[in-house]
Amino acid sequence: MKAFENDLVLNGDRIIEHQPAISDKTLRLNLNKNIYGTFSEIGAGQETVRHFFRSGGSSRTIAKAMSAYDKQFSDAIYTTETDGRYVTESRLKKMINHETHLMEERLNREDNPDRIYFSYANTVATIDFAKKFKGHGWVGIRFQTKPTGEYNEIILHIQFKENDVRLQQQTLGILGVNLIYGAFYQHNDPKKLIEHLYDHLDKDQLEIDTINFSGPNFKDVDNRLMSLFLVKNKMASAVMFAPNGQNILPANTLFRQNILILRGSFRPVTVVNMNMYENSLKQFLERNPVAKENTKVIFEMTLNNLLKEGELDEQDFIDRAELLCSLGQTVMISNFREYYKVVDYLAQYSNEKIALSIGATNLLDIFDESYYSNLSGGIFEALGKLFNRNLEIYIYPTKKDDDTIVNSHNLETRNTKIQVLYDYFKNENQIIDIKEYEVKNLNIFSHEVLEKIKNNEKDWELFLPESVANIIKEKQLFT
Repeated sequence: MKAFENDLVLNGDRIIEHQPAISDKTLRLNLNKNIYGTFSEIGAGQETVRHFFRSGGSSRTIAKAMSAYDKQFSDAIYTTETDGRYVTESRLKKMINHETHLMEERLNREDNPDRIYFSYANTVATIDFAKKFKGHGWVGIRFQTKPTGEYNEIILHIQFKENDVRLQQQTLGILGVNLIYGAFYQHNDPKKLIEHLYDHLDKDQLEIDTINFSGPNFKDVDNRLMSLFLVKNKMASAVMFAPNGQNILPANTLFRQNILILRGSFRPVTVVNMNMYENSLKQFLERNPVAKENTKVIFEMTLNNLLKEGELDEQDFIDRAELLCSLGQTVMISNFREYYKVVDYLAQYSNEKIALSIGATNLLDIFDESYYSNLSGGIFEALGKLFNRNLEIYIYPTKKDDDTIVNSHNLETRNTKIQVLYDYFKNENQIIDIKEYEVKNLNIFSHEVLEKIKNNEKDWELFLPESVANIIKEKQLFT
């Protein structure tokens, strides 16, 4: 029999980690007499539990396996959802909580005092017949690591990328085994657990765009760092987290919302950043027939602007996240270098109005041909994708060394031919100047403020919102 543990194998100059077969993982779980639980799978067959049945010894592990496919049966067991949907995080949590409660109620721990319980569930919609929607789902596990101990939870959301129902079912089954195995044998290293969710899977089969760890074994886990790990390792194109630090599903957050997105390094958040946010939002609401309560503001950090000297500094990222969360902002981390890609991404989840708020110098990058050498249609294709939804770009001015203020009216692109394109979108009122700003703030640059903080210069607080400055001092951020 193959070794169960991940063996280090020398392959040329690389040391690679051996992945136990899926059957080995299920057999190891089945042979552990103390691991015992339920499987509840809705929407894509009983793809996870079948691996346990096939590997042998499943009676030691499986207390119950069920699929409540009929909506009336499902509602009778797990109650109804207020929005009427079934593939939701709320539904998944009801399934897990319900099955855990039944285990605790029906099983006598005195007969098996060393047992640790788990409840695995998924609720999934696979690809539709028209192949328009590829499908998605929620997958999770509630589990103990000690008999009668408190429960931990791992909840994740997946997007299928395959175009065949059977392939998606197989993918879901493998993912489920990897999750259960990781919960019991890799919970001490959440990053390793996430990485091994892709054992015997490829990243072109599914994307994990949300994951949250909770419970006593994960009390020191920062779910924002788990988001960052997903993007860094190309398991997700983008992730979002709320002001409370919990990862949130982009599809739910952006559904039927107008969107204003601000991209930056936010290292740290300056008065300029907040001025851009407040005044571009104000103009966005004035110019368009949209309500503030139906408008979502997103502060976006790309993986590129999180890199520091070629390496990703997690503490630096957390410092920035702390500040944005303290301001009550929703944060997105993405792999999107080009602006048209982030707009394409947002448009997947909302058919409403989308706008960008950027500085004048960043606008020059949008009209720089060198950014689009990978596109067959070059800059024309990129701008077509960017502006095809009547996108609005709100421009915050900058100031030259001779004190000339540069805005959309006197901005000059680096190419005369491209200037014609720029002028076209400007005349179509898709490039709009932010009207309210303070000239004195145009000399504020976050990298200079950061140096002042690091050098402990006394005047750095003047360039930041008061609440941000207080948090930096209180928590000694960026030091």
